[in-house]
Amino acid sequence: MKTMKKLSSFLITILAIFLSLQHSTSSYSSFDNFLTCLQNHIPQSSSVIFTPTNPSFSSLLLNHTANRRYTTPTTPKPLAIITPQNPSHVQVAIICAKPYGIQIRIRSGGHDYEGVSYVSQVPFVVLDMFIFRSIEIDIANETAWVGAGATLGELYYSIANKSDVYAFPGGVCHTLGTGGHISGGGYGNLMRKYGLSVDNVIDANLVDVNGKILDRKSMGEDLFWAIRGGGAASFGVVLSWKIKLVPVPPKVTVFNVKKSLEQGATDVVYKWQSVANQLHEDLFIRVMPMVVNGTQEGTKTVLVSFIGQFLGQIDRLLPLVNESFPELGLQKSDCIEMPWVNSTLFWVFGPNQNPIEVLLTKLKPPTLFFKSRSDYVKEPIPKSGIESIWKLMIEGGDNVWMQWNPYGGKMHEISPSETPFPHRAGNLFLIQYYASWVKEDIDVGHHYMEFSKKFYAFMAQYVSKFPREAFLNYRDIDIGANPSGVTNMMVAKIYGSKYFKENFERLVKVKTMVDPDNFFKHEQSIPPSRHRLF
Repeated sequence: MKTMKKLSSFLITILAIFLSLQHSTSSYSSFDNFLTCLQNHIPQSSSVIFTPTNPSFSSLLLNHTANRRYTTPTTPKPLAIITPQNPSHVQVAIICAKPYGIQIRIRSGGHDYEGVSYVSQVPFVVLDMFIFRSIEIDIANETAWVGAGATLGELYYSIANKSDVYAFPGGVCHTLGTGGHISGGGYGNLMRKYGLSVDNVIDANLVDVNGKILDRKSMGEDLFWAIRGGGAASFGVVLSWKIKLVPVPPKVTVFNVKKSLEQGATDVVYKWQSVANQLHEDLFIRVMPMVVNGTQEGTKTVLVSFIGQFLGQIDRLLPLVNESFPELGLQKSDCIEMPWVNSTLFWVFGPNQNPIEVLLTKLKPPTLFFKSRSDYVKEPIPKSGIESIWKLMIEGGDNVWMQWNPYGGKMHEISPSETPFPHRAGNLFLIQYYASWVKEDIDVGHHYMEFSKKFYAFMAQYVSKFPREAFLNYRDIDIGANPSGVTNMMVAKIYGSKYFKENFERLVKVKTMVDPDNFFKHEQSIPPSRHRLF
């Protein structure tokens, strides 16, 4: 069986190389025809189409790229970056690309961990949605329309300008684009109270493979289901989302309690595993272990941060924590009350009193190389296991950290088939692994990439199995991927089962219905059901 799998993988790779060579001989004539088509249908196309000869090309590509691993001289660059100014430009891009075999990669924010929204091994263009930043807040109806290119920071800022008692359940990184963040699930610190971003989406506008603009009614419930957590880039181009705003108190409470190993961090983490998903749904406590310098010069240790947010004030929070989780030792002096919108900055910058205008910060060229992975934990990790984790993290060195994000509350109430995101009841917490480096050095990069692989293999004994689950927003090419220009069902089932579990089959059915010729594809896209290579 292993020999057959290796042979199958080898044949797929050979076919991909063949197709790439075949594409390269005709790509420029096809691309010229594609450009001519765009220019014939888009007035003032020079402000929409950026080729490598354009002085703004490089900065446009880099400013919407988060991972320096995909900015090297050998990283394949797009033939062009298309920056649509309105929905008709998106329609034209799709209609012009199809007959000439031009692959489109759709980018809304640039936080794609593995670069699949802006890198391909076959000739491609990037459809960059960053100009679609319109946000319309409707407090009376507790809804908002938000453009796919708007960042979470812009969304949070816009909500706060209208009301201090509403929020949206999204991530804590304010430079995330809502297009990709929401379509992949949308994980944040309000999830125990209100679920994920996708659990609070009530409509969407999308351009399909035929260039038609669809809303929830015209696209139908199957496609609307698929784009809320199934990765919309497999099905079309999201223009905007209609979201449900959720109530929050005028003041929330945040804290960051840090424990060293000498202060008993291991015991506190061990207890956290059994209580974090049982705490009141208004309370979210993330565990973040990080490698830091030890007390003795030249040594390393692990410092664990317990970062929390409570939808209420201190006098109500302290009794809840001290009764259920006294091991944390939370004190009034650890807690800060602030409006919800300010708390979104706390998760990024700590207790610094930054003005909320910081939420409007745009992405800049990346400074870090990094590798990230994810896992789901269903049974508490024993203390001996936690101690082994610390030891291995220290072996990894500087800039190695994890996030343990608790479940419970609303996450256990929603059916795993409600959206494509299947990771619901039965999980204690979600892990994100992260290793980063600054130096552009082959040996340094190799060390961290190999460490990430080793750490992930070590953690297999403590996490979900059959399948070993993964979170789409923490994209990881190493769990299974097709070559850029080929989609094979056998390979897709590998990563599909990890990201979507039983929902993968339904996603395939939707894909077959709306994009049977597999126009929208990337290394981890959803394939149509025909059992052949696309």
